Amino acid sequence: MSTLHESDIRTEPADRGAVIGDGISWLARWSMRLLLVAAGAFIIWWLLSTLWVGVFPVLLALIAATVLWPPTRWLRSKGVPAALAAALVIVGALVVFFGVLGAITPSLVSQSGDLASQASKGLTELQDRAARPPFNIDSSTINDAVTSATTWLQDQSGQIASGALAGASAVGSGIVTLVLVLVLVFFFIKDGPQFLPFVRRLSGERAGAHLTEVATRSWNTLGGFIRTQALVSAVDAVLIGSGLFLLGVPLAFALAILTFFGGFIPIVGAFAVGFLSVLVALVAQGPMTALFVLILIIAVQQLEGNVLSPMLQGRSMQLHAGVVLLSVAVGSTIFGIVGAFLAVPVAAVAAVVLRYLSEQVNLKAGIVTADDVEPESDEGEEIAEAVEEEAPVAE
Repeated sequence: MSTLHESDIRTEPADRGAVIGDGISWLARWSMRLLLVAAGAFIIWWLLSTLWVGVFPVLLALIAATVLWPPTRWLRSKGVPAALAAALVIVGALVVFFGVLGAITPSLVSQSGDLASQASKGLTELQDRAARPPFNIDSSTINDAVTSATTWLQDQSGQIASGALAGASAVGSGIVTLVLVLVLVFFFIKDGPQFLPFVRRLSGERAGAHLTEVATRSWNTLGGFIRTQALVSAVDAVLIGSGLFLLGVPLAFALAILTFFGGFIPIVGAFAVGFLSVLVALVAQGPMTALFVLILIIAVQQLEGNVLSPMLQGRSMQLHAGVVLLSVAVGSTIFGIVGAFLAVPVAAVAAVVLRYLSEQVNLKAGIVTADDVEPESDEGEEIAEAVEEEAPVAE
């Protein structure tokens, strides 16, 4: 009697209609799920936009708290009460900030007049140059254009006045926001260690463990971003400020400070402050100095983009440069300068959440084990082991 091998057993082919129907059913189920997820995301977005007046100070306070928490933690480890440690750190930060502003204000006041006169002379020279070949633009044409511009500004005086009032209102709103941010920062760095236990009690052990791990990773990523960006911006400010000082460009110290703060808005901030530095050099020292300043800024930006940022920020955020650029573009388009500032931190936290979900999926599917992941909290380690136990066993 001959034996049958598995290769000799033929199965009937599946019906094409049934296969297509299964595919369409799968697509329909996932389309409905994606629509529900999109609807939920839209509702969250609508709530954020509606409550933006309250959400914005919270975001700023969280970013500031990541910077101020390490010195606060050090003071608390030395036995300083939590409230006193938080107050001392906030007051110290304000003293440093306003001290920097006070340091650059005298140079701005003393050199702004010289810059204005030099700019006026530059415009006069430009007008004389335009009147000579090959442009041959006579003075009357230029004067007519200036007169037309002046008349237009006078006609728009009403709108300018209303804009000034709106600007005054914005300044008042900004002061209120600043005070609210300071109060929130105080409570964040004073009571921060109590927030996660409260979340665990409120949401339950299993969900609380997930939230604790995600919050811990997000906090570490956000703090790493702020610290590394501050380091990168400081290097840029020192190099560019030193170059401007050696080239004799006015307001070198003030431009260096602006370079430091502009560095917290990736790509866009460096471009804007660099353009301002070149413009000041052009007005004050002429085109050759402006060209040297442009070369200096390009060189520093290349050093930042190819050495410092990939080496430092790549470790802290793990975001591709294209994602950073797209985040800044979207954030600035929707929320202006505020959106450009918040875009990268928000994208970094979103990437942390997505990576955590992918990690949980891999654990659930048995692709990785608890030893393969790197939790950043005790709860994260416990949840990884629990999810691994639920993974299917390979036969």
